[in-house]
Amino acid sequence: MKNIVYFDLETKRSFQDVGGRGNIDKLGMSIGVTFSTANQGYTIYGEPEVNDLITELQRADLVVGFNHIGFDYEVLHAYTPLDLRQIPSLDMLLEVQKTLNHRLPLDSIAHATLGVEKIADGLQALEWYKQGRMEEIAEYCCFDVKITKLVHEYGVAYKKLHYTNKFGNKLSLEVDW
Repeated sequence: MKNIVYFDLETKRSFQDVGGRGNIDKLGMSIGVTFSTANQGYTIYGEPEVNDLITELQRADLVVGFNHIGFDYEVLHAYTPLDLRQIPSLDMLLEVQKTLNHRLPLDSIAHATLGVEKIADGLQALEWYKQGRMEEIAEYCCFDVKITKLVHEYGVAYKKLHYTNKFGNKLSLEVDW
């Protein structure tokens, strides 16, 4: 059985806190979450377990995420000399962007495709981190991983996704996953 690992992480700091996007390696991971199809379960990693997270990603047959190549992997590069971009990955944001020539938020796709919405956002997760509310970050990150998994599975099954454009129209795009 192929081990697909769905993945997301939250950071300790914002781009504003670290002097801009050029300093992504200074954001730091607060919580990382995976869902593995091999063990049919979620794993939550705090920063002390970041090496275990990286090992799980390396052992996956495919890592699926949303902006994980350009963001999450870059955050993790501060913790490892390995080039995580070499891991077999499907970044749904990049695939959608190739088709539409612009970026879409995961929430737009999840709501139009599945009728579900994210329960928070990255800025809320940063506030929770400052308040030491790690359980809330873990719950939010798990939910994002679940949405990522459901969107991916829908795309695999139906070869399309739906999204809402800036005018509020529901549109579809073909995917080949």
